Amino acid sequence: MDVSLLRELQEVISRQVMADGAAHRVLPCVTLMSTREPTPSIAEVAEPMFALVAQGAKRIGIADRIFDYRTGQYLIVSVDLPLKARVVEAAAEAPFLGLGFTLRPEEIATLLLETGTAQSSRTDPPGIAVSDLTDELIEPLIRLLRLLERPDDIPVLAPAIEREILWRLINGAQGAMVRQIGLADSRMARIGRAIKWIRDHYAEAIRIEELARIAYMSVTSFHRHFRGVTSMTPIQYQKQIRLQTARSRLMSGAENVAEIGFAVGYDSASQFSREYRRLFGQSPGTDGRNLRQSKEPGVGPRQ
Repeated sequence: MDVSLLRELQEVISRQVMADGAAHRVLPCVTLMSTREPTPSIAEVAEPMFALVAQGAKRIGIADRIFDYRTGQYLIVSVDLPLKARVVEAAAEAPFLGLGFTLRPEEIATLLLETGTAQSSRTDPPGIAVSDLTDELIEPLIRLLRLLERPDDIPVLAPAIEREILWRLINGAQGAMVRQIGLADSRMARIGRAIKWIRDHYAEAIRIEELARIAYMSVTSFHRHFRGVTSMTPIQYQKQIRLQTARSRLMSGAENVAEIGFAVGYDSASQFSREYRRLFGQSPGTDGRNLRQSKEPGVGPRQ
């Protein structure tokens, strides 16, 4: 990797975003983030995306797996996954600099069809992976971000540059993952349909047979492929979605803990509190108060 290109990417990100620890959407498919200090862990459901670290380091947790990526590396997420993410390396003299790029299945599918590269993978790619940036990927990213300084050029030039970025990803180290996102009948896309059902019906009881039917798989095959993509069973995945949804509702403070537990699908308040504490390290009530305080003016986020 050309170090001068990486420095140029760092400079253009720094010019476009404040080092406030927030994610700023600068284009419909692009977010930028910068922070001068490590951040607390944030739970979120990540949609298919390409995320890079131009400076610093970030840690992603999914189930019992940890993915670290740092300066000059990127991460691909190929399906909706409940993750815990935090910046682990940042300083005032060298702020963390990150970029996120949404991977839209329809745009990948169009590119695959136009180029005749729409073949399926013979193996199951994972749902998340880390690789090293290449010069061929950095160059169009710099050009895309430079358009922010000439807004009138964005409608004309941005779509072509975004296609170039997708093409580099399709032909890069995680190309098999990216291609699967765009293939409607790939195993990953079929697992994605089951994942969408769980996200839309997270408070309902899961029937594995129904999920397997949605994915057009046998129950045995569905279990194997679901775990291969998400690192979780369907039940574990649903639990993560329930608890992350509960955390978002706790932040608003409009409902009490028991009401939220029942609303996201728990029949037992004690079970809800126990599983919430296991995932987030605090009881729902305590965590909710801390989350609300961290959003108040003049109050920083808690570690």
